[in-house]
Amino acid sequence: MSDLSTEYLGLKLKNPLVPSSSPLTGDLDSARELEDAGASALILPSLFEESILASEAAAARFLLEQDIGFGEAGSFLPIPDDSIYQSELDEYLHYIQTLKSSLSIPVIASLNGISTEGWTRYGQQLQEAGADALELNVYYVAADIFESGAEVEARYLNVLRELKQHVTVPVTMKLSSQFSSVGHFVRSLQEAGAQGVSLFNRFYQPDIDLLTREVVPTISLSSSYENLLRIHWVATLFGKVDLSLAVTGGVHTAEDALKALMAGADVTHLCSVLLQQGPQALAAIEQGMREWMTEHEYQSVQQLKGSVCRERAIDPSAYDRANYVQVMHSHRSAKGVWR
Repeated sequence: MSDLSTEYLGLKLKNPLVPSSSPLTGDLDSARELEDAGASALILPSLFEESILASEAAAARFLLEQDIGFGEAGSFLPIPDDSIYQSELDEYLHYIQTLKSSLSIPVIASLNGISTEGWTRYGQQLQEAGADALELNVYYVAADIFESGAEVEARYLNVLRELKQHVTVPVTMKLSSQFSSVGHFVRSLQEAGAQGVSLFNRFYQPDIDLLTREVVPTISLSSSYENLLRIHWVATLFGKVDLSLAVTGGVHTAEDALKALMAGADVTHLCSVLLQQGPQALAAIEQGMREWMTEHEYQSVQQLKGSVCRERAIDPSAYDRANYVQVMHSHRSAKGVWR
């Protein structure tokens, strides 16, 4: 039987299939089902600093800032009780502790902050709660036209450097594909102390309601096509940087996962396929990978990993401009369409 074990962020994993942030990883029963289906680790839903601050402000208004109009009735105000009034942060930290006592696989916490203090303070607390690693989900949209690309990158690097001074668990950065030089930026993250990068964060774009003229949030699940952008950059980075590489977005089948590994990924993150088909999809992907590897005489993931990276590809230029030229020349219009 093929050995699917791999290493990610210094963690020994039984296979490269890691469910990423989703409602499934945020629920204890679903988390158990994912582990039973073969998940090698879990990435929790992101903890958002804005949500923490909002919940704390609401609790303060309810518990400490009430004015019922009669001084003698002040004793009727609720007495703060931490066992009853749990903040969003408290619930998240408790959930990590529950998972660590219920599961045997690593638990990776995801953090999305808005301030230096938030990144460091909450990162420390996530580590203390038992998280095996931290994924920094910066998700910053550079909407200021006066902000340069270098300034945007500096934002990520400063967050990482500051946090690394306060935590000892491995830290990985979840990146957008919207950087002008992905490879250079990943190398800069490595120099700043990152142990891994996750490529790529999906950019959720709002829609416009034509009737109300409102900008409305929308979400669409990924497809296997999105995997192609990820494997392009993983194949380019493999062997050139010394950190863990994760593909996230577009992994729906065993074939998708195998391609990501061939490009050089250490793990593949799964989300949309699990939301569509449930935890059992993970077991089917793992079985499909084993069957393919046996048929093609691969003994292990280590043997497979990076075998078709840019440097080892039969035609490395296929990852570059040559691919663009070939694709343009290969297009054929449908019958009856002017060419």
